[in-house]
This record gives sequence, structure tokens and C-alpha cells, in this order.
Amino acid sequence: MQIRTLVGKTALVTGSTSGIGLGIARSLAAAGANICLNGFGDAQEIKQLQVQIETDFQVKTSYSGADMSKASQIESMMAQFQAEFGSIDILVNNAGIQHVASIEEFPTEKWDAIIAINLTSAFHTTRLALPSMRANNWGRIINIASVHGLVASAHKSAYVAAKHGLVGLTKTTALETAESAITCNAICPGFVLTPLVQKQVDARAERDGLSNEAAKKSLLSEKQPSGEFVSPEQLGALAVFFCSDAATQIRGVAWNMDGGWVAQ
Repeated sequence: MQIRTLVGKTALVTGSTSGIGLGIARSLAAAGANICLNGFGDAQEIKQLQVQIETDFQVKTSYSGADMSKASQIESMMAQFQAEFGSIDILVNNAGIQHVASIEEFPTEKWDAIIAINLTSAFHTTRLALPSMRANNWGRIINIASVHGLVASAHKSAYVAAKHGLVGLTKTTALETAESAITCNAICPGFVLTPLVQKQVDARAERDGLSNEAAKKSLLSEKQPSGEFVSPEQLGALAVFFCSDAATQIRGVAWNMDGGWVAQ
């Protein structure tokens, strides 16, 4: 059973209506934190998610459908949650999108959207969360980067650039908060079986005439030596650890959870 170390805290997880973000949100709720959800999806399904989290973990939830590519909507979302809960104690910048193409064929509008959502949104949420964290002299900022914040892959120029930028933002935020009880760190996952990665699996299966399971093994074998996907629950457990007293002096790290990808 999860020890409820975060009772009384409020956590905002961007991009949390599915995948990694939802897994992290549930882990933080299991530790007792109230949860602010953000992301796209069917309104009824999101309401059911809220009810499920509230019932499973006896916490409060709220939701904003703010478009993370738009500063004005991010500002409105932050104001909404801070008015409702008093402050955002834990900020998890998870929202992200992907597009795969060579640099010379990369649509400029896709580049702009990926940089906006994967990197610039984290700047906006961070600048808006820090004042109340400083007032409370406690806070945790966790940026969900990627192994692509540490190493590159071909045909992912915007994603790699954004995730490297997010690691840089993490370090600067950590330095600016170093003399406080606010920490900022990045988690750098390898392959996680999210809808985003499942699309890559499906495309590979179709291209190479493989079963879905064989396509998964083929994808993992290229990068992830463990041959296993990272799970959202494992990432959530690491996020909870970053929020603990034991992690007080972990500041500005880019912590890869990648089945050995970056060790190669």
C-alpha cells in the first residue's frame, strides 16, 4: 500500500488524461495529493477519470482543457487551479506531441507546435507556479523529458530539440531555486507503451508484415537493451520519490529510466 506522504499537497500534471501523465497523476493521488488534470479527451470520459481517482484515493480533483500551445490558456488554467486549491505544490510538465520526418521535409507548423507544447509550455507553468511555491517555501517541479533529452534519433529533430531544451530548463530552474525547499528535476523515459508509441508499433507491424508482439520486440531491440517497456506506474513511483524528503538534495538531474538505452 502506498504511504500517503503527500496529503494536503496539490499536484498539476499536464497532459494527464491518458498515458504517462495519467499514470503519474494516479501515483501522486495514491500518495495523497489532490490532482489537477489537463489534456484533451471526451468530457464524459474525463469526468469518469476524476470520479475514479477521487474514489480510489480519497483526494480532490479538478480539470482544465487548456491548450498547452497557448500562453493565455495556460495562464487561465494556472489561475483556475490556484484559486481552487490555494497553490500548486507539485508541477509535473508532461504534455507532449511528436512528429517524425527528416529535417528538410519537416513541416514548419509541426516544428512550432512541438516546441510550444513540449518546451515552452513548461516555461509558462513554471514561471506561474514558482511564486506560490516560494511563498510556501516548498515545491516540486518534475519535467518529463525523454531519453531524447540526452541522446538523439534521426527524423525527430523538433522532439529532440525540445526535450534537450527541457533538460536545460530543468537545470536553470534548479539553480534558481537552490537555496529554497523547491526542487526541479527531469525524468527521461525510454520507450513507454503509450498511444504515441503504439502508433510506431502498428506502423512497423504493417511495414514489415509482423504481428503486433513481434513489432514491439523489434522496436525495443533497436534501442532498449532490457527488451521491456517502461511503465507509467514506474515513472509515477519515481515522481513520488522526487517529492519525498529523501530527494531534497536531488536538484537539476536528468534521471533516465530507459532499460539501459543511454548506457550503450
